[in-house]
Amino acid sequence: MNRTQSLLLSQGIPLALTFILCILLSVLYAGQIHLLNYFTTDDISLQLRFVDILIGLTIYLKTAIDFALYIGNLMGKYPSWKDRVSIEIGSGVGNALGTMAILIVWTFFKEITWLLALMIIIAGLVLLKLAEESLEHAKQEGRIYDSSSTSLVDRSIFYIEKGLDIVNRIFSPILKYVIPSMSMKEDSLTKKSFWGLFVLAFTVPFILGLDDFAGYVSLFSVVNVFGFGVGVFLGHMILNIALYISPRHTIQAVKNRWVALIGSVAFIAIAIWGFYEVFHMLHIL
Repeated sequence: MNRTQSLLLSQGIPLALTFILCILLSVLYAGQIHLLNYFTTDDISLQLRFVDILIGLTIYLKTAIDFALYIGNLMGKYPSWKDRVSIEIGSGVGNALGTMAILIVWTFFKEITWLLALMIIIAGLVLLKLAEESLEHAKQEGRIYDSSSTSLVDRSIFYIEKGLDIVNRIFSPILKYVIPSMSMKEDSLTKKSFWGLFVLAFTVPFILGLDDFAGYVSLFSVVNVFGFGVGVFLGHMILNIALYISPRHTIQAVKNRWVALIGSVAFIAIAIWGFYEVFHMLHIL
């Protein structure tokens, strides 16, 4: 095999697959919405708007720290192009099916007020947990974060984290069932077949797809669900390409201190907005 053929196999095929998979999953997603519209009173729009795609893309990339760490570790352990293809398909399908599963639940729950309210509350709690985890990436090694910190940013991180810790401790018995573990045990790192690696790459992105999409249910009153989902698929494609090209630099980028801090504040704001929506729909406010 000459160098050109080797480059095509090791680089071209896996990268091309990311584009093809994104298109196929977007088409499947549109088909799912078309089917769901037969069972709902208010049809879900299939119109694609740039702003909805951008919101989905941005939010996915911000919440993808765990995914980048997990899949980055997998790619480091399994570097061959066949393994990369298995990881790409498994993670892509897992993320998409998690997204589609939440869409089904939301489609039917939104017809029943108290069920939708319950879903938004759980989504808000997930976001608060993600916000606390995001703050960990906003910290700098060797610095003390307490009320005596001279830096306004450091004090802000301390107080925000303290408040989030109180809330998350209260609801940890619930959250432990909906927040996946990112640990990679030794037995999971033994040599896998194509389908064994597919399942390994599928599992965590599937659960993350559930959590991420569910976390933004409160936004669906102002954001088109179809465009948001397509943005999520695009974000997954971009992140996979970046991880394939350079796992180390990609992980460093998504763990950037300021990105993590801004993202944490955004998670809290969206969670509070969701709780407000619940109070409003239940006529508490």
